[in-house]
Amino acid sequence: MKTKNLLTLSTALVAALVGATGTVMASSHREAPAITEHPKVDGSDMYLFRSYEPGREGYVTMLANYQPLQVNYGGPSYYTMDADAIYEVHIDNDGDAIEDLTFQFDFENRLANNGAGIGLDIGGENVAIPLKYAGPILANDQSLLNESESYTLTLIEGDRRSGTRTTLTRSGSGSTSFTKPLDYIGTKTLPNYDAYADQFISDFDLPGCDLPGRVFVGQRSDAFALNLGEVFDLINFVPIEGDSAPGAGDGGGFDGGITQSRDNDDVFGKVNVTTIAVEVPIDCVTEGDDPVIGAWTTSSLAQGELENPSPSYEDTSRVGGALVQQSRISTPLVNEVVIGIPDKDRFNGSEPIDDGSFATYVTNPTFPRLVEILFGPPLGATDALAPTNLPRTDLVATFLTGLPGLNQPQNVVGSEMLRVNTAVPVTPRDQQHSFGVVAEDLAGFPNGRRPGDDVIDVILRVAMGALCHPVPLGAELGVEGAEEDTSTDLINLGFCTPDQAPIGNVALTDGAPIAASELQNRFPYLNSPIPGSPNGTVVSN
Repeated sequence: MKTKNLLTLSTALVAALVGATGTVMASSHREAPAITEHPKVDGSDMYLFRSYEPGREGYVTMLANYQPLQVNYGGPSYYTMDADAIYEVHIDNDGDAIEDLTFQFDFENRLANNGAGIGLDIGGENVAIPLKYAGPILANDQSLLNESESYTLTLIEGDRRSGTRTTLTRSGSGSTSFTKPLDYIGTKTLPNYDAYADQFISDFDLPGCDLPGRVFVGQRSDAFALNLGEVFDLINFVPIEGDSAPGAGDGGGFDGGITQSRDNDDVFGKVNVTTIAVEVPIDCVTEGDDPVIGAWTTSSLAQGELENPSPSYEDTSRVGGALVQQSRISTPLVNEVVIGIPDKDRFNGSEPIDDGSFATYVTNPTFPRLVEILFGPPLGATDALAPTNLPRTDLVATFLTGLPGLNQPQNVVGSEMLRVNTAVPVTPRDQQHSFGVVAEDLAGFPNGRRPGDDVIDVILRVAMGALCHPVPLGAELGVEGAEEDTSTDLINLGFCTPDQAPIGNVALTDGAPIAASELQNRFPYLNSPIPGSPNGTVVSN
């Protein structure tokens, strides 16, 4: 039995109880002071969506990214996972802000030749080589791989520390060991990276489930499209669409506004990330007749660490004590631009059930006011630009409880996590709209998050009051009298009024576009990593 010590929010009570509950959203690219000390456990992004790979519509996919902003040439150590840490993906399937299922990953690194490593005969002495590899690594020949990385996968039902644990096995083999491929060092070392890495996409047996799940852990190209450098330089651009429509290239939008261009993007297709990907049958992770699940990812380290003054490959330090959470990620950007600096590390160590202590950052956010300070005077604005509907019940519904009629659990406790309604039909990749729900593509953000969702633009617009204005969601959310593709389909969701959000209907953007068609249409969905060197021989699949 779970202890429920937060108020349960119903649709009718959201506004009344916002002062007593709530929390924040979360994403991270080196966003908190303490996490910069532990880059291997720094979570950057979380994705949660009903699988849209053809033939896999009965599954739900979770992607958890770690070690952000990896430079592709970052050798010779590259980006192994922390063998002293555990990485976890949590699912809440009854809306009470407590995990019901946890997929726990525990990594181990090993040198070849029983730990001695590959050596070369140098003048009669067998001397260990300094690299992770001694020659090309092929899909069918990995004999020259000097360091291998593996992991175990454990399903925990109930509390992540005291619940029922089952070590999962690879389907058909009974093995409890899964392999993480070597990072994409370059096309000479790994002449056919896709064939090599794809063989480590593994099925696993799930207790009580008729169908297997799938798992992959490995380096991917980061899909988070963001004008990162300019955003953190006090938003060093005018964040309004400069064209009549995104990508139109006609200059018919706001005079001086930013236009969509890959040149504005500092992340997508330019840096790598390590992805933990899990795909499971929907019927095996939902509870009862409620199709909505929530998910978040965390990483943890042991409470104590004692450095070895004479370290070896196998023994650099000794760790012990209780596990202490270092990172927590679900909805994008929150710990970066919503949580105040004094509480960033505390948020990373918190759990959804404790989110009431962060309520003010959502109900009374500072980010809209910063946008107003930065752009009000330059744009000649004489009135306030930040929404005045305080407390922000529109943000509570969007990020803390889910939208009523779409992805709000039946008995929801306000807490920050990605929530997806697994009963919403899949939108095929090439038909997906990067603005998700607000563009009437109900399978997208904030109903979960797909890799091709432009979460930056959506969050920017919602933060500045988009839901105070009529939106084309009447028919989709079951509003009485609303009809598809007619004027009555535009409704105000009742959180606030247009006069409370002066620029809530403005085409705000960071100018860094993203589209699902730029990404893979199959598990693990994110594109293959960028090679450290592109100059070797690439073998086509």
